[in-house]
Amino acid sequence: MDFRQVRKPKVLVLYASFGDGHWQAARALTASLREQGIEQILLVDLLAEAHPWLNTMTKSIYAKSFTLLPGLYGWIYNTTRHMQHDSLFANWLHSFGRAKLARLLQQEKPDAVFHTFPLLAMPALKRKIGLSIPTYTVVTDFDLHGRWVHPDIDRYYVPTADMRSELIAHGIAPARICVSGIPLRQGFGAVTVTPALRAQYGFAPGTPIVLIMAGAQGMMSDSAELCAYLLMQPNVQIAFVCGRSAQLEVELRERFSVHPEAARLKIFGYVEQVHELMALSACLVTKPGGVTLAEGLMCGLPLFTHRPVPGQERNNAEYLQRKGAAVMTHTAPELADEIMKLIRDPLRLKTRKQAVVLLQHRHAAKTIALDFLAGLHIMERAASTWHTSRL
Repeated sequence: MDFRQVRKPKVLVLYASFGDGHWQAARALTASLREQGIEQILLVDLLAEAHPWLNTMTKSIYAKSFTLLPGLYGWIYNTTRHMQHDSLFANWLHSFGRAKLARLLQQEKPDAVFHTFPLLAMPALKRKIGLSIPTYTVVTDFDLHGRWVHPDIDRYYVPTADMRSELIAHGIAPARICVSGIPLRQGFGAVTVTPALRAQYGFAPGTPIVLIMAGAQGMMSDSAELCAYLLMQPNVQIAFVCGRSAQLEVELRERFSVHPEAARLKIFGYVEQVHELMALSACLVTKPGGVTLAEGLMCGLPLFTHRPVPGQERNNAEYLQRKGAAVMTHTAPELADEIMKLIRDPLRLKTRKQAVVLLQHRHAAKTIALDFLAGLHIMERAASTWHTSRL
């Protein structure tokens, strides 16, 4: 079927700016939809637009929880992990942004709504208003929290077959679940490594590169200590990506400016073309956000997660560790030791890479876009409801 010949729908994509992953997933999904000829796409950071002061405060608390109260955040996350969609807590969470979304629906009249963050204001509005607008959820973690689950979501896109089984156990019909993978920007797993590319980033040929990513906001503990331990090892180079944390970048540059092995450590700020660094690297050390983990998997990288905070990040890390694709460590010496054992042991490296390949989903964003377009007949019925329903 040539989807370019079908009436083009108008799509609303809801995301959140907690970290970078939900936004990147929304961008990837939008780009893939546009490749299929859909031009009317509206991206909305729902919480930020509906409650800007609450969004700012919540993001600040969330960021501080990584260092000040990680146990409290993890306790809340895990305590509510199996919450029901109709519980008081769930109804309260999903009420944020509902009035703003109602206005958006009235103004924009979309044919479909996507969520890349579990702020599910749409299902309650569908029931209240009586609209049959198809609603889709793209899960951007490897751990399924109850916030993602609602019986009125028409289609789920999930990263693994295991999560599909979890959703089925929650009562979601198998036919409504697509194991698509997490949508990623183009380039991951598609870079050709050349001497010129290594030289572009300042790396010597023939020596393995360990890529360390501190997250978009540069929040990773023991950063300097880890670099120091790795530089004690011969025949290894380090690419350290500080994200948007200028403070972390300055601290690392000052700390290692006179280090005798400083030439083997390359420090970067925020890197838009991070897929190129991944292609050059032998392994990835990262905060275990779902999207970054998926990017590393797509690039075929064995993963290391260091002292992940309790909550979705630790649960992501534990899941990938059970699958053999990642190793979770708790001290800088332990992490450095695990990295070197991997690099020096071809059999261990081969085994880890095989586990990584089993978790890859190539063209996840395209899979979602094509699956979505295959159901356009549903949206045709939805569009007609605008003539008979009023907000």
